[in-house]
Amino acid sequence: MHPDIILPSFGLNPAHFSISRTGSGYIHATYKLTGSVSYILQRINKNVFKQPHIIASNIREASTYLKHHHPEYLFLSCIQTIDGKEMAYDDEGFPWRLFPFIENSITIDEVAHADEAFSAATEFARLTNYLDGVSLKLFSPTINQFHDLNWRYQQFEHALKNTTSERMNEAAETVSKCLSYKHLVDQYNKLISLGVLQLRITHNDTKINNILFNAITRKAICVIDLDTLMPGYFIYDLGDMIRTFVSPVNEEEKDLSKVVFRKSIYDALVSAYHEQMDEKLNETEKTLFPFAGMMMTYIMALRMLTDFLEGDVYYQTTYPKQNLIRARNQIRLLDVLMDQSY
Repeated sequence: MHPDIILPSFGLNPAHFSISRTGSGYIHATYKLTGSVSYILQRINKNVFKQPHIIASNIREASTYLKHHHPEYLFLSCIQTIDGKEMAYDDEGFPWRLFPFIENSITIDEVAHADEAFSAATEFARLTNYLDGVSLKLFSPTINQFHDLNWRYQQFEHALKNTTSERMNEAAETVSKCLSYKHLVDQYNKLISLGVLQLRITHNDTKINNILFNAITRKAICVIDLDTLMPGYFIYDLGDMIRTFVSPVNEEEKDLSKVVFRKSIYDALVSAYHEQMDEKLNETEKTLFPFAGMMMTYIMALRMLTDFLEGDVYYQTTYPKQNLIRARNQIRLLDVLMDQSY
């Protein structure tokens, strides 16, 4: 469905805007509406987020708490429909939401230097810090067991038993590598069973392109893409930053020699996270920074390899074996992280 069909639900006339696709996300369709006042319009993928009303509820609860406790904090909430709702549904059942467009703002897809890493990590950590104290009972998971490493490993084991012999043969070496890192699952399970990780409201998708930067100063403005704002552990946010910040290439890179560890980037993001969250983390949590990066890299390797074994049913692909290549990339990054002396 073309986005102009949904605009009247927000009281907007499509004739008053130039509409263009924007963003690089895998999941949603995002558009910029350029006019005398500009907006960001987004169609939520209902096949991934099967209960989009939970997204709206979580963001509403966070917004209410932040306005009361940290009124100066920029938290991007949805613009309501003419019926006073956070989302409008099209004829195909897809929910749409509208955000204000912040002038002179940009997103970036790769961390170029330590200042960007520090600025982005500060904003992700600040969000968790500022939401400390909100009742977790007000929030629900938007995707169940999203970063549950034990669950992702079980999915991997299920895929191993049910994949085709052809895909199993193609992935044999990567499967072997994933099996060799099973000790990370055991460590994760131990941490959960001991109760040393405190449940908090976390972003859960801390890639650099989920931060708005000022186009002129290149400083972070605010966190965006709050679909996975829900209860989680700090290792999820910190770990995904390590996974996606420290290498100069992302999971699409086929040349694994380019997957390297940039210590200056790592040091910058860790410093920023400590600066915001040190008073919130317990002493055991403070020892888990290296584990966080390895755990989140491993979980993505498992998810991508599982998807390949199951016939590429979740992640979008544009060529054969793309999910397998992504998994190999993440295993290479995991190897690199394992070799580091933090």
